[in-house]
Amino acid sequence: MTVLPPNPPAPTCPAIVLVRPQLGQNIGAVARAMLNFGFTDLRLVQPRDGWPNADAGPSAAGADAVIDQARVFDSLGEAVGDCHLTLGTAMTTRDMIRRVTSPAGAVAEMQALPSRSALVFGPERTGLTRDDLLACHAICTIPSNPDFGSLNLAQAVAVLGYAWVVGQDTPAASLMVNHDGPAAQAELSGLIAALEARLSENGWYNPAPGLAETSRRMLVNIFTRPGFTGAEVQFLRGVVRSLATPRSQRQDRG
Repeated sequence: MTVLPPNPPAPTCPAIVLVRPQLGQNIGAVARAMLNFGFTDLRLVQPRDGWPNADAGPSAAGADAVIDQARVFDSLGEAVGDCHLTLGTAMTTRDMIRRVTSPAGAVAEMQALPSRSALVFGPERTGLTRDDLLACHAICTIPSNPDFGSLNLAQAVAVLGYAWVVGQDTPAASLMVNHDGPAAQAELSGLIAALEARLSENGWYNPAPGLAETSRRMLVNIFTRPGFTGAEVQFLRGVVRSLATPRSQRQDRG
């Protein structure tokens, strides 16, 4: 008798993160689009009109489970802290050095990982800012009419949701051997914070107006882009600690 291999586990649906959403009706429409394609994890970062918002109910059109379970966060970093792959949606790269992928490419990456991922959407009027995109590993751009390419929030979520469902019927993207995917965003943020603290203590940042903030953004960009694994992040934190205090001095203190 031929024994068939077990079916691989279904990929974990990504979290849908709305950064500074403005209208409750739009949040409700997003919830409806999410549930259409099986997404239930809605995260809100600083919603303009607060949360809960009664205006979200009618446009959710029955997606009450998504609305009721939505979580609110004070910052994007907190919202994606448990996510190992964070993809920001934008029409342009904001002049950043960032990897750009399509909806199909984004879905292939997310479905190849065993861990939680996130799709991040910006405010209705402006989209994600440069600082928002610094928290993302890559940018996902939805192909559209270059002369009229702006989509509303629910439309953008629906496009990615459809790509997710279609992607389940395609071969999974391959990962590097012995590679368990990027570290959780909270781990990476801890590494960057430790390095920033050491640089500040050593007076590395230029005190001239604007230059320190530009340097910090470049630092975040450099360390977010590669997609370090959890083990690599821990290794780099050890490197930072060693630069701050040599091993011999740590042993003497012990």
